Amino acid sequence: MAEADSKPAPGANSTPAPEVNSTPPPEAPPTPPPLHPPNHKRRRVLLALAAIFLVVGVAAAGWWWFDGRWYETTDDAYVGGNLVQLTPQIAGIVVRINADDTALVRAGEPVVLLDRADTQTALAQAKAALAQTVRSVRELYANTEALRATVALRRVEWRRAQDDLDRRTGLPDARAVAAEDLNHAQAQVETAAAAVRAAEQQLAASEAVVSRTTVATHPNVKQAAAKLGEAYLAAHRASIVAPVTGYVAKRSVQVGQQVAPGASLLAIVPLTDVWVDANFKETQLQHVRIGQHVTLTADLYGGSVKYRGTVVGLAPGTGSAFALLPPQNATGNWIKIVQRLPVRIRFDAQELAAHPLRVGLSTNVSIDTHDRTGPVLAEAPPTQPVATTQAYESVLAEAERLEREIVQANLGEADRIPSARGSAGLAASN
Repeated sequence: MAEADSKPAPGANSTPAPEVNSTPPPEAPPTPPPLHPPNHKRRRVLLALAAIFLVVGVAAAGWWWFDGRWYETTDDAYVGGNLVQLTPQIAGIVVRINADDTALVRAGEPVVLLDRADTQTALAQAKAALAQTVRSVRELYANTEALRATVALRRVEWRRAQDDLDRRTGLPDARAVAAEDLNHAQAQVETAAAAVRAAEQQLAASEAVVSRTTVATHPNVKQAAAKLGEAYLAAHRASIVAPVTGYVAKRSVQVGQQVAPGASLLAIVPLTDVWVDANFKETQLQHVRIGQHVTLTADLYGGSVKYRGTVVGLAPGTGSAFALLPPQNATGNWIKIVQRLPVRIRFDAQELAAHPLRVGLSTNVSIDTHDRTGPVLAEAPPTQPVATTQAYESVLAEAERLEREIVQANLGEADRIPSARGSAGLAASN
């Protein structure tokens, strides 16, 4: 068997054939998987986020260019208002308080009452003094009429004495009249002339007191009437009235307290006249002008309630410039700080009435700077008063009415006729 295998095949080359390895070659080792296999889903998410950010950035840039750059906003803004102090004009003891904190008071209504005993007594004295003065002035006019009659009488006596003298000196024979009688007649004329001059001087003095006046317009009556008005005002001021309509705050007065003129008793806040002081950075005020429209929201109502307002002015200095202790920047360790400037904003009255605000509330302010034609600072003084009250006007009118009543009660129609006749006589004598 071995020999047969070793014997070459017929017709074959005598060169021995190479041996063929029937064992298959070993397979190549498998390629190891990559350390970070590609995640196509993550790539798509990142691309989507980048696209979103790009779109948002483009949209934000477009919004800022077309709309956002025209508005200046701040949340450093607070509601301001007037705190009208209620102060007495006379000294007195408080006997009644009609309103407490948060209460509504109306202009002209009494809020605090003082003891009236002293003021009523002074008023009664002033009334009596005016009545007495009117009667005294009437007496002056009557004396003037009497002196005018006396002057007429003295002139008649002088003419009579002059006639007697003329009869004695006009005789053909001067010896017909004794020298003693002639001297006596001459003395009578001189005495009558002196009496006329004395009476005329008394009349002139009396007329100087009452000339170009009536009883009602005489200075003595006017002075007494002024005293009455002063007493009436003091009596009326014992009732301290509210100068404006508003809500009571900061009440410090108590019943039985002795108050002095000018002392602050309480404050009245008129919430119908409030504004906003918005503190903008100095870098935001380049295009802010008076008259620009403003949109406001208050933290009290949230963003659902929007107010319309108007810029009415910019402060003449920053908040730090008017501080109690202004900063001293002339030092070696100076650090620049962006300053803020208050901008005064007025509310729309109807919107404010629908949603009232309180003093000190926080607001968000957005100024529309599209219209940049207005002035930066006020160019003319205001033509209307900032605040006014009519709560005290009727007091003086009532005092004048009381004066007229007292004068008329002490001056009848019969008393006016001599006054008119005396004025006519004075005009004739002049």
